[in-house]
Amino acid sequence: MKMNPVLAIDGYKVSHREQYPQGTTRIYSNLTPRSDRYFSSPVADGKLVFFGLQGVLRWLLVDLFHEGFFARPQEEVAGEYQRLMDGYLGRGTVTVDHIRALHRLGYLPLHIKALDEGSKVPMQIPVLTITNTRDEFFWLVNYLESVLCAELWKASTNATIAHHYRRICERWADITCNDMTHLDFQCHDFSFRGMSGLHDAAQAGCGHLLSFKGTDSIPSLLYARNYYTQQGDETFIGASIPATEHSVMCMGQQETEIETFRRLIAEVHPRGFVSIVSDTWDYWQVLTRYTRELKAAILGREGRVVFRPDSGDPADILCGTAAADDTRPQRSAQEKGSVEVLWEIFGGTVNEKGYKVLDPHVGLIYGDSITLERADEILRRLAAKGFASSNVVFGVGSFTYQYHTRDTFGFAMKATWGVVNDAERVIYKAPKTDNGLKRSARGLLRVARNARGELQLFDQQTPRQEQQGELKTRFLDGKLYGVDSLETIRQRLANQA
Repeated sequence: MKMNPVLAIDGYKVSHREQYPQGTTRIYSNLTPRSDRYFSSPVADGKLVFFGLQGVLRWLLVDLFHEGFFARPQEEVAGEYQRLMDGYLGRGTVTVDHIRALHRLGYLPLHIKALDEGSKVPMQIPVLTITNTRDEFFWLVNYLESVLCAELWKASTNATIAHHYRRICERWADITCNDMTHLDFQCHDFSFRGMSGLHDAAQAGCGHLLSFKGTDSIPSLLYARNYYTQQGDETFIGASIPATEHSVMCMGQQETEIETFRRLIAEVHPRGFVSIVSDTWDYWQVLTRYTRELKAAILGREGRVVFRPDSGDPADILCGTAAADDTRPQRSAQEKGSVEVLWEIFGGTVNEKGYKVLDPHVGLIYGDSITLERADEILRRLAAKGFASSNVVFGVGSFTYQYHTRDTFGFAMKATWGVVNDAERVIYKAPKTDNGLKRSARGLLRVARNARGELQLFDQQTPRQEQQGELKTRFLDGKLYGVDSLETIRQRLANQA
């Protein structure tokens, strides 16, 4: 949505400029993940993966403010602001002089410092601070709170979730695989259609790309290219493979479904990878009968046919319902599970760690209702049956990436310092009715690494101390600083425990 960005606010922000004490000239605030109490993971570590700031700074504070505010005539943007406020709060309730003054200045007089993107951040550690650089624009700092929170919490949250998927996959690969070559594509982003619109899908989906390179979200690729690469940067961002959907299979009709499979693997995609949704009617018929009839064609291809179950319990569909030590020959396909069924038909190899790896001409991807816990359960159950974790790929959708809120990591932006009539004020909140979660830091802040390399917060700092540490200038008076590439951020995250 294109809009005047000075209107990208919660309504109560409008009145705050006049509510601050007379003589206020500086406000200093921070954005902090306060708690992970609503985040569940088999590999929980109490940390957030910080990501998304550079994209927000570019598209919002630089591009959108230029196109939607500074590049437009002053009378146009000021008049739009005045008309909306007259109708919203009452005629003449809100003046427009401060909006005109900002337009005349021609840039956002703000100083934003932040941690490096890709950093793993413990709870209660600020990821950024923001203050004004010109006295008369003190009101602008917390004026932008709502939009900054809205644009930042989800990219970081989803980057954190993707990182946990990666850690789960790495853990089981360490146990059951010879190498890690499959990991970049073991989790594939299927979330686009379940996200809150195009921009949300692009921005949040970019968080997935810190830990994996498999995605079906083209907007995420564009977002990464536009905001996290420079001209001439040849970074490989992400990719996918040809894949069917149920409409394709249905149009081929149930009675000739096997011919649809035959045509897909022999004519439409005679080489390379192709993913075929296989549960349109009878999934177990596809896996036990069609595969046998098409075995010669599949093994004769240069590439892989990936079967995609899309309904049922993911762990049972892939691993079977029988106990891991149940080797009865009369077990049904459902009891054996998809991986074992394909192993019986196509075979494979046993790797150096003693785990079975399917023939490279066949594979499996499951993309319905996958969660961190389910992914971990599936890989655990496969290992118990003697199969390597590399035998399956997960399609990670909106059931993972949309079922979260700002409260998942308790993101909040709070002011902790200011200047009134040339006197500094250390400010904080500490509600007696709260359990301590909402207690804020005090004064100017510094984040530094301790002897163990962990990020640590120091509050009530002097201006000189505040200039030190891990919070570095990212935006100053309309310009970006410390720009990183996607690959740099990926490596930074990968190098942390």
